[in-house]
Amino acid sequence: MTRVLLLGARGFLGRHIHAALSGHTTVCAPTRQQCDLVQVDLPALTALLERERPDVVVSAAGCILGSGYDFVRAHVVSTAKLIEAMVAATPHARFIRIGSAAEYGAVPYGAAVGEEHPATPVGEYGLSHLAATRLTELAGAGGRLDTAVLRVFNPVGAGLPAGNLLRRVATLIRDAMERGDDHVAVGLHDTYRDFVDVRDVAAAVVAVVRCEVLPERVFNVGTGRAVSTRELVRSLAETAGFTGEIRTGSFTGDAARSSAVPWMCADITRSRRLLGWAPVRDLPESLRSLWQEYATEVEPDSLPRARAARVGDLR
Repeated sequence: MTRVLLLGARGFLGRHIHAALSGHTTVCAPTRQQCDLVQVDLPALTALLERERPDVVVSAAGCILGSGYDFVRAHVVSTAKLIEAMVAATPHARFIRIGSAAEYGAVPYGAAVGEEHPATPVGEYGLSHLAATRLTELAGAGGRLDTAVLRVFNPVGAGLPAGNLLRRVATLIRDAMERGDDHVAVGLHDTYRDFVDVRDVAAAVVAVVRCEVLPERVFNVGTGRAVSTRELVRSLAETAGFTGEIRTGSFTGDAARSSAVPWMCADITRSRRLLGWAPVRDLPESLRSLWQEYATEVEPDSLPRARAARVGDLR
């Protein structure tokens, strides 16, 4: 059976990737304490690979909040380090990196963007992912490793991290329902995004693991359908059973980065054709999964303490 080393297995994407891979492969999933890609040095990372001898290495580690320095360390430096360690210890293993649609930057309104579209990210987050993608592509093109990048668009589902718009909105809705409020206020730009179920993202990883030959290095993972963020918020409120008003509120600190890209939609033709992958879950199913976990994760007797903790997540 294929042996996979999964890094970032405790994160939002990682936990779903782990679950999907477990049914098809033998998975080694070290915790961050055991292997923090930002902190670990090259000899220690090389030693880990020599011990585990994986057939495939999947990197789902990274960060969505922080400074440009944080993003470069989490995405660029970590990727360079992992490539060097794999070349030294497991040169025949396949390296799969989880990238981001933020690498594309602003694209023509109404267009479905393909992998060949020029990548011009608008901020440090997208730029750091693009640099890591380029490193991964170079390692593959130079014959150093067998590599692939999955450019994930906007993943939705259970376990969303702090800093995500939907998690913020879910927090506001749940708190409003607990208090009996008749409205929530949230800052929303007139943007459109391609929202893909996180379980479909995990299935795309499995597809790359199982693909014998990869004639391309970069694959979009989305749905091919863009939805307005306003529609998304209304749909989440309906899923939650919240009948109150959605009012205009304050924006988060990274709102400018989002508004700079008013439209984003994936062309997934390459992934369908070469990986045999396509999403199978629709947005309502994704929102139900998100809300079912989020609405029940706090016990009634701990609500006051939990509410105080959640306020810090509204970033």
